[in-house]
Order: sequence, then structure tokens, then C-alpha cells
Amino acid sequence: MTLGNVSSVKEFILLGLTQQPELQLPLFFLFLGIYVVSVVGNLGLIVLIVLNPHLHTPMYYFLFNLSFTDLCYSTVITPRMLVGFVKQNIISHAECMTQLFSFCFFVIDECYILTAMAYDRYAAICKPLLYQVTMSHQICLLMTVGVYMMGFVGAMAHTGSMLSLTFCEGNIINHYMCDIPPLQKLSCTSTSINELVVFTVVGVNVIIPTLTLFVSYTLILSNILSIHSAEGRSKAFSTCGSYIIAVSIFFGAVLFMYFKPSSASVDGDKVSTIFYTILGPMLNPFIYSIRNKDVHVALRRTLKKRIFT
Repeated sequence: MTLGNVSSVKEFILLGLTQQPELQLPLFFLFLGIYVVSVVGNLGLIVLIVLNPHLHTPMYYFLFNLSFTDLCYSTVITPRMLVGFVKQNIISHAECMTQLFSFCFFVIDECYILTAMAYDRYAAICKPLLYQVTMSHQICLLMTVGVYMMGFVGAMAHTGSMLSLTFCEGNIINHYMCDIPPLQKLSCTSTSINELVVFTVVGVNVIIPTLTLFVSYTLILSNILSIHSAEGRSKAFSTCGSYIIAVSIFFGAVLFMYFKPSSASVDGDKVSTIFYTILGPMLNPFIYSIRNKDVHVALRRTLKKRIFT
């Protein structure tokens, strides 16, 4: 196609999760329920951490940031997805790029927040005597600034490279959100630079945290196995088990999404993104609180204050 035949696309149509009419309404209520649970769970955890001074520790400081991130990027994705179940989902070019930027920003943030949480658990279990120094307020603040800076830089790189593309006559995105692979398929100009950006940014922001997490949890598990007390081992496993589950769900889905064969189906892309954009934010509050005695105590105290005041 020559440049003379190129038309500037002002809006896109998101096809959504499925085109089967009989599934639209059940899926709408299913994902609406998931979104409500996600919002209530993450917002509830944020409120508990803010209102209870005994949760003002590095562990819950990072959990606060994780819940905030989950709340934000599920809100960036799910409401727009729900629209697609009830009517044609039209999104402007500007809205699409904004969604892409926000999605990349919060997903990259989550990569590094999970990494910071792993380091916190490593410091608490493997270096308990130095924990107060290793995870001081200043260090936690610097780590948080680094988390959001990496998210901003990565999101700017992805969005900037996408803005450089020219979109032709086709404006139908075979997805429920403005993600990088389906947008690249609509471009009538070369996407080689974009593919290099994806490989570099995803490589840095997924592979490096994954390796860091692997090393941290290997050292943690090694330290736990050396504990002579069965009760001590059980408590340590209980603390870290939830972290490992959350990390496995998130990074497993991301790695599958961006490091898969080019011949992989579009439906597979949609399913994998559901795990870390929709199901992950819903599950995280439960994963981190179901067996967490501190959260249970905080919840009871908060409810008693509200009932008796």
C-alpha cells in the first residue's frame, strides 16, 4: 500500500472477548462480578492498612502499593471490556493510546512491586537482625520511586513507539483492550522498531524481576528448610506461600503473552491477558489476607470501631 492510499484512523472497534451472542450476557455478569470483588477487595485492603498503625511496616507498605496498582489497572481494562458485551465497543485513537499507556504503566509497576516484596521477605527471613536497617523508611521510599519510574519509562517507550505507526483502513482490534500485539497487526508501516522496543522493554521489566524473584525465593526456601522448629518452618512457609502463588500467576501469564510463538492464536492471547489484567487483581487481596493473622486482627479492630462508634 502506498502512502497516498493511507487514511488516518481516528477510532478503533474492539471486538471483545468473544463474538458468540449467547455468551455475551453471561460473560458480562461474570466479569462485572469479578470487577466488583476486585475493587472491594483491593480498596478494603488499602483502607485497612491506612487505618491500622500496626500494619505500617515495609511488608504492608508494599502490599498497599500492590493493591493500589491492581485497583488502577483493573479499572483501566475491565469497564471498557464490559462495554463490549452490551454494544459495539468504539474507542478513539487518543483513548486507545491512553489505555495502552496506563496498562503498561501499572503492569510494569506490578512487576517491580512483587520484586520489592520478595526482597522484603528475603530481608525479614534471611537477615532478621539487619531488617530494620535494610528496609528502613528511606530505602522503602526510594524503592517505590524506582518502581513508578520504571513503569513510566516503560509505558512511554511502548506508547511512543505505537504513536509512530500509521494505521490504514483496518480499525478492528481483535481484542478486548488496546494491547500491543493486536495494534501492531493493524499497522500498514513497518513494526520492526516496535518489536525491538517490546523485546527490550519486556525483557528488562519481566526477565530481570523474574530472575531476582527466583534467586530471592530460592534463598528464602533454603533458609526455611534450615529452621529446626517445625512450627517456625510452617510459619515461614505460610508467609511466603501466598507471595509465590501471586508471583507465579502474574509472571506466568505475562511470559506466555509476550514470549510465545508468532503462530499462537489470538484467543490464546485474550485468555492469557485475562489472568494478569482481571483475575490477578481480584485474587491478590485474598491470597495475601486469607491466612494473614495481622490482616484478620486489623479487620476485627476496624469493624469493632465502626460498630461501637
